[in-house]
Amino acid sequence: MEKSKRPERVYAFIDSQNLNVGVQKFGWKMDWRKFRQWLADKYGVTKAYMFIGYVPENESLYEQMHEAGYAVVLKPTFDLTRPRPEEEKGEEKPIKGNIDADLVLWVMKEMSNYEKAIIVSGDGDFYSLVEYLAGKKRLLHLLAPSGHYSQLYHAYENYVVRLDQFKQQLRYHDRRRPDSKLNGKPSK
Repeated sequence: MEKSKRPERVYAFIDSQNLNVGVQKFGWKMDWRKFRQWLADKYGVTKAYMFIGYVPENESLYEQMHEAGYAVVLKPTFDLTRPRPEEEKGEEKPIKGNIDADLVLWVMKEMSNYEKAIIVSGDGDFYSLVEYLAGKKRLLHLLAPSGHYSQLYHAYENYVVRLDQFKQQLRYHDRRRPDSKLNGKPSK
């Protein structure tokens, strides 16, 4: 009697900033709940790590991500807008929470728990990680927000999936906006 082969355990590791900015740059927003379900349905993702820079005002967002099925990994941030003696006055910079090292660390820490990994980012900073996982035959895909991803990944084109090609399935629709057919008038 032949044993049934259990499905591979697939984990996704998501650079939330790269993904969020990458899709918004092209005029749409990711529906995070749909994206999590899509990862499970299309690739069998059993665990999806979402790496995000922590900003206290965004607590409800982190809760929503957790409720949508993500394992949220928060990185402390620092406010680049706070004046420091060495900076020019009037020079404004955003809040920064670089998650790259954290994502790489978690991919390595969790390696004994999955057979295949999906890296969600077009950022070339993950090139060494992608190269390592591909060499170990542990990389399932590199999901890039669009066709504008690092040229370093051209050697790994067979792993690249562009998320903009799934925009219709994954985009967020604001259901609070009035229906355009009603010319902005609330329905009765």
